[in-house]
Amino acid sequence: MPEDTLVTLPLDGLNCAGCVGRAERAVQAVPGIGSVAVNLATRKGTVDLGTARLSEVADALAQAGYPARQETVMLDISGMTCAGCAGRIERALATLPGVVDASVNFASRTAHVTVLSGAAEQDTLVRAVSDAGYEARVQTIDAPMREDASEEAELVTARRAALVALVLAAPVFLLEMGGHLVPALHHLIGQSIGHQTSWMIQFVLTTAVLAGPGRAFFAKGVPALLRGAPDMNSLVALGTSAAWGYSTVALFAPALLPDTARAVYFEAAAVIVALVLVGRWLEARARGRTGAAIRRLVGLQPKTTRVERDGTVIETPIAEVRVEDILHLRPGERVALDGAVIEGESFIDESMITGEPAPVAKRDGDWVVAGTVNGSGFLRYRAEKVGRDTMLAQIIAMVQQAQGAKLPIQALADKVVRVFVPVVMAIALLTVAVWLLVGPDPALSFALIAGVSVLIIACPCAMGLATPTSIMVGTGRAADMGVLFRRGDALQTLGEVRMLAFDKTGTLTLGRPVLTDFVPAPGLDEESLLRMVAAAESRSEHPIARAIMAAAEARGLDLPVAEKVEALSGLGLQAQVEGHALLIGSARLMRENGVSSEGLSARYESLQADGKTPVLVACDGKIAALFGAADPVKPGARAALAALKDEGVEVAMITGDAKGTALAVARQLGIDHVEAEVLPGGKRDAVQRLRAAHGSVGFVGDGINDAPALAEADVGLAIGTGTDVAIESADVVLVSGDLAGAVNALAISRATLRNIRQNLFWAFAYNTALIPVAAGVLYPVTGLMLSPMLAAGAMAMSSLFVLSNALRLRAVQPLLREERPAAVSDIPAQPVAAE
Repeated sequence: MPEDTLVTLPLDGLNCAGCVGRAERAVQAVPGIGSVAVNLATRKGTVDLGTARLSEVADALAQAGYPARQETVMLDISGMTCAGCAGRIERALATLPGVVDASVNFASRTAHVTVLSGAAEQDTLVRAVSDAGYEARVQTIDAPMREDASEEAELVTARRAALVALVLAAPVFLLEMGGHLVPALHHLIGQSIGHQTSWMIQFVLTTAVLAGPGRAFFAKGVPALLRGAPDMNSLVALGTSAAWGYSTVALFAPALLPDTARAVYFEAAAVIVALVLVGRWLEARARGRTGAAIRRLVGLQPKTTRVERDGTVIETPIAEVRVEDILHLRPGERVALDGAVIEGESFIDESMITGEPAPVAKRDGDWVVAGTVNGSGFLRYRAEKVGRDTMLAQIIAMVQQAQGAKLPIQALADKVVRVFVPVVMAIALLTVAVWLLVGPDPALSFALIAGVSVLIIACPCAMGLATPTSIMVGTGRAADMGVLFRRGDALQTLGEVRMLAFDKTGTLTLGRPVLTDFVPAPGLDEESLLRMVAAAESRSEHPIARAIMAAAEARGLDLPVAEKVEALSGLGLQAQVEGHALLIGSARLMRENGVSSEGLSARYESLQADGKTPVLVACDGKIAALFGAADPVKPGARAALAALKDEGVEVAMITGDAKGTALAVARQLGIDHVEAEVLPGGKRDAVQRLRAAHGSVGFVGDGINDAPALAEADVGLAIGTGTDVAIESADVVLVSGDLAGAVNALAISRATLRNIRQNLFWAFAYNTALIPVAAGVLYPVTGLMLSPMLAAGAMAMSSLFVLSNALRLRAVQPLLREERPAAVSDIPAQPVAAE
């Protein structure tokens, strides 16, 4: 078998011979596969790809539950000048053994390469890019800052080249076009220096433009042309050299041309180069603004921190800090790394990470996150996560990954860009031929003008920039709102969802019970009862016990000592507190101990109907109080769901909780579709049922049991305060946990998709409309030809329009502002008369 189609894939999930068979059958089902052999001992599969793509094999194995271990390499690319460059680099990378997928973003100048673990060295990737005619280097955690410096250097170079070209091209334009625009100037030039001398000056200055600032077009465009992969540089090089060459012949060997065609077009070559360079300068300025969100995030990371070493505290570079190092955080400083506080108290502003505006109290044992800002206190903390493991680094990586992704909507533009330049060159040749055959005299001059105009006005860059610039700005703005797109294509999928389903516990609700109702029997003191009950529950880890304790702490109650505490399985507990015998638990516990609770029965049933958990308290054999505990809905949850409905998105709940509790929460929040008492595996089936009934479905969850549903949904949104498993299974992360994030994610997704469609429409309409105009189709009707100089200006403006339109996404405002969760506070007593 051919060696270049043979790959070895390290596999996860292989546990038995049955797994081997299923993995092999999954691969064999891929069209074009040659052969496959999976080895259980080595946990590897050897595959002869045949005509199949490695990405298809990887997808098939992942769907079968035996994913090939992969890793991602991010490359910074330099030397790209048009969208066609990105396609060439992608093809160069994709052909390497072990590369599953390669995506190059022309706007961000980055490549996102997915490779089989250990199958492709980073140097091999860099070398492949170099062989394609470009430069690459592997990204590091500070890559955005280095990229910022690189972009600044690129901007300075582009500005210098544009200004030099303008200075040299201006006299050429005045000498040639000035005479056409102002007849008196034409006569003045003829009488003072003569037209032949004027042409000679134009020749010298235009040659300087082409050999100086315009040299880059030839240095990159000619080799690309010779490789059979012409790009935008090739078009400019061909157009300007045609104008310069024709004019040079007319100047030095006029006898070679017909009498009617002896004219020069030096101004076209010089001004084209100047305008294209000005366009690239302005484009570089605008493009630099699209990556502002990443640079802001990287700017949150301090360069150094104060570390305890050998009994002294020294300023140490972040890169040299290790896990378990003890760090000092002074008032007003940024937290350098993720870790746990071991000494001190302070408030920390976490708004730049979570979006939560209020500072958060930190003391011994609390977690601090890199990039956040300390208040007025001093803290010592232990570094627990460093380098790429910090939350800030992971956020940056997620944003970078999303910004480098390609959306399905971009597929057509990519296909067009791949063949665009060769097609334009063919159109230019056809244009020249038609003008030479049927054009009026001087046909050669008309043919030259039309052919050069076609080459110059064509703009693949606008099509290449249409999607990635919008993605960069859109995902950056989303990060500002606390929404992280882990997969770029989720940006499109989320905007198209018809229904958003939510887990209940921890997603729609706070995820922890609180005391919602407290009904003491007549004549009994409320605080005394709460003191005794909290004392009895103080040794229990039950969630409701913790809710009772929290209510007592909120009132500042001093708890007595409980004795003879005994947990009664499934019923409650009994204890002695300050000489009183307490029973705390269900109605069944009261009945079995001969305690009548008829006076509170109506309220007991009311609490159950509302989805709350009622808890009865008996003191010395008589009913004393009724507590109601519930997992309250998150502040702002109802407003978030209402906002989703206003946007035309249906909402549903999928939960493992009892139907009564689920329906009670659904009534509170206005949810019409409820799937209750669903096991974790059943949540996946529930998503499938909703998809069949309503179309594209998104799922929002936070727990391990939500992972199957997050993976099954068309787009999964994980609450950032949830488990790592849920976050890893999701496509979008809502950092703060506020459901306003889901609304804002939908808003930025739809705004970005609208922006992309506008850009694509402009890019295609521009080229579709103006290439024929440049070819001269309007000449028979109007008698007007498009000047190559105007063509160059239009080409430059087309890319600037796309970039400027994408930058409008920075002004997108949240549809819903996040609400700060309310603290657990006093629950007012609600006494009722005993019957």
